[in-house]
Amino acid sequence: MVVLLVLIAGVGYYGVWSVRRPLAQYDGTLRLAGLSQPVTVYRDAQAVPQIYAHTADDMYKAQGYVTAQERFWEMDFRRHVTSGTLAEMFGASQVANDEYIRTMGWRRVAEQELPMLSPQSRQYLQDYADGVNAYLAGKSAGQVSLEYTLLGLEGADHRIAPWTPLDSVTWLKAMAWDLRGNLDDEITRADLLAGGLTRAQVESLYPPYPGSTNAPIVAGGSVENGVFTPLRRIPVTAPAGYRTPSVTAGELREVAPQLTAIGRGMDALPALTGARMSGIGSNSYVVSGALTRTGKPILENDPHLAPSMPGVWFQIGLHCDCGRNVTGFSFSGMPGVIIGHNDRVAWGFTNLNPDVTDLFLEKVRGDKYLVDGVWKDLAVRTEVIKVSGGTPVTFTVRETDNGPLMDAVSKNIRNLGRIPGVDPSGAPLSVAPAPAAIPADAYAVAMRWTALTPGRTMDALFALNQAQDFTQFRAAAAQFEVPAQNLTYADVDGNIGYQAPGRIPIRGKGDGRWPVPGWDSAYGWKGYIPPAALPYAYNPPSGVIATANNQVIDPHSYPYLLTGDWADGYRSQRLLDLVRAQAPLSVESAANLAFDQHSTVAASITPTLLSERLTGSAAKAQDLLRGWDFQQPATGPAGSTAGHSSAAAAYFNAVWKHLLADTFDELPAPWKPTGGERWWLVMTNLMKQPADAWWDVRSTLAVEKRDDIVTKAMTEASAELTGSLGGDPAAWRWGAIHTLSLRNQSFGTSGIAPIEWLFNPDPVAVGGGGGIVDANAYDASQPGYAVNAVPSMRMVVDLSNLDGSRWIQLTGESGHAFGPHYTDQLELWRTGKFLPMRWNQDTIGHEARNTLTLKP
Repeated sequence: MVVLLVLIAGVGYYGVWSVRRPLAQYDGTLRLAGLSQPVTVYRDAQAVPQIYAHTADDMYKAQGYVTAQERFWEMDFRRHVTSGTLAEMFGASQVANDEYIRTMGWRRVAEQELPMLSPQSRQYLQDYADGVNAYLAGKSAGQVSLEYTLLGLEGADHRIAPWTPLDSVTWLKAMAWDLRGNLDDEITRADLLAGGLTRAQVESLYPPYPGSTNAPIVAGGSVENGVFTPLRRIPVTAPAGYRTPSVTAGELREVAPQLTAIGRGMDALPALTGARMSGIGSNSYVVSGALTRTGKPILENDPHLAPSMPGVWFQIGLHCDCGRNVTGFSFSGMPGVIIGHNDRVAWGFTNLNPDVTDLFLEKVRGDKYLVDGVWKDLAVRTEVIKVSGGTPVTFTVRETDNGPLMDAVSKNIRNLGRIPGVDPSGAPLSVAPAPAAIPADAYAVAMRWTALTPGRTMDALFALNQAQDFTQFRAAAAQFEVPAQNLTYADVDGNIGYQAPGRIPIRGKGDGRWPVPGWDSAYGWKGYIPPAALPYAYNPPSGVIATANNQVIDPHSYPYLLTGDWADGYRSQRLLDLVRAQAPLSVESAANLAFDQHSTVAASITPTLLSERLTGSAAKAQDLLRGWDFQQPATGPAGSTAGHSSAAAAYFNAVWKHLLADTFDELPAPWKPTGGERWWLVMTNLMKQPADAWWDVRSTLAVEKRDDIVTKAMTEASAELTGSLGGDPAAWRWGAIHTLSLRNQSFGTSGIAPIEWLFNPDPVAVGGGGGIVDANAYDASQPGYAVNAVPSMRMVVDLSNLDGSRWIQLTGESGHAFGPHYTDQLELWRTGKFLPMRWNQDTIGHEARNTLTLKP
């Protein structure tokens, strides 16, 4: 017994020691090789670092150092994802994911980008890498992060490689993949047409943007002599071939397995990169001083991404005597600030969502492909994937002028999206065989994507950090090639603005909504929209700009095609309406808008739901919708307004889910309705057509109409919630079923319960929903209401007093499980609270909980 107790105590001590030894040092003095002078790092109560240096080089070295203190495992994991080398860490389970990334060639493109950057940008990237490597110097893997200790216990012999500038640049490809535009929709449309739906049926599921009710970002403008002029309107016609498939349903059926595989890979990779899920987006709005209590602008931003543990953002302040001063949100592994403000300018990002990725059907014969009647040689390269604990896997990548052939991913479809660890059965995953050569006279699918052309986006990020006015801001945006983002702007002089940047293709034929024939060069890309021709706004008469992935500009006044697949403007219009209703805004009321939980689709279709005659328990549930304010809070006391709203929200979302499933029973499993903004528009339109063919259930002899399906869905929803939440509808709560489960990106999904316990916090109840400003979305095609996309952070910048700005992120600064700052912002985030986003050095120094000095 004594021996057993000693062993238990020893294991417990080893566990505590393993967990605690990687935790960051916040106080005292540390040496950082390469500094020219000492650097001071203040940390507040949430351990957000504010770095004060004398030179820019020292500042970026210190940023690399303090980021590695908290997040190096995340950085290392990310670089293995983006370089297609996860199998080197986790073994055979990751071969298919590596093949997907290697086929696209993210790191190969980044290798070409690095020498294109300015000498100054390359120096700052090197400074950052030097800081990271100074932190790693002399440390064992277990001293860096607990995950390395567990990796060693699994038998992996992983050695940490030094960080390089290339590692930072390659992460931009993950950003771009996350925000890649409408490729998901292009694949879905093609698969539905190939699967037997008519073109009219497919198009009814993708209705045009509702411009009559939901305003675009830019009120109007035109392009003359290659330059965009806001508010000037010159009518234009839609591009030739708009909304018309250019390949046949039969040709699409030929490549259906590859399309499915490409889509499966897109669904899988977000779990690895922290990317957004299809159908959601981000919010940002900027208000002029005419609509604020301070008389100066307020800028808000909350990007919506898939939840990750740790959260994707790292808060930081960077200050140096050289005049470079900026505070905001960065990515671990990248120098500078992605979203934030400097001493004069604040900016925010939402996804512009342009169509920057096209699929080309190619006619292939061996290692040749057909273009305009001529057989051309495919570009061929061999990739070798090293596998931890296994033999290397070799595969071949083939490319046309339109991009890589995605045949490799279709061969390994069953393994795409495997998470590190073991499969659900607990058995180790075997290495999938390398893909066979394409047979003679076959169809293949090539992917053309703007991010696979080398660019200088890293230069743009450094330039944004230093922009002092709108002219400099636009110049920085002109270099921001991928991913194309809506950039909102405000400055301390009282100006507000918007710029659409990005490398956006001009097509010869087609509109990018459907795969096109690669054998006809007329469908190829002919260039890119000139930066000077991209839409912008500066001090619009309305005094407010709202971007939420909605339409940028009315296509009848703009000569270039940006995309036909926007978010449909429900979030952006709600923000515009709230700003106008509540002006003048304070910083507090502006922050509260970001937590708005009003459901526009509920307001639209609830009158129809209330018109149905139900009986029994379903009628009691229906009564919840009477007097509902259409807010969707997580919870609230029984009998309170919040309690009633939460109960009604639970019932409405259950009805919504059953309504989609019952109405669109014709759709195959991979393409069932997810419930996002597009489906809001589809269903709102359909409610006005009670005899439309979509209402008819394929499996019955009867011909169902709208009221039949609505009654069925409401009855099913009542039965579902009675079974899960009890028989008293008034006691139902939205947060009881709408929960957020944060999962560590690697070991948090291992399938081994004790390990998952180490890395994953308990689930939390959240309000909001997809298409709502507080965009905690769920996938209506999947069981339950688990959250799969969230506002990954929220920021409100007060341009009258930068020290009075607010921010919050999803989890916490630290990536170390059991560290005090691993989840210390989660409850604040969940309940719509904010933290001070300090700017003044005196305030920062006075409020600092810890002070660290880094010396040469």
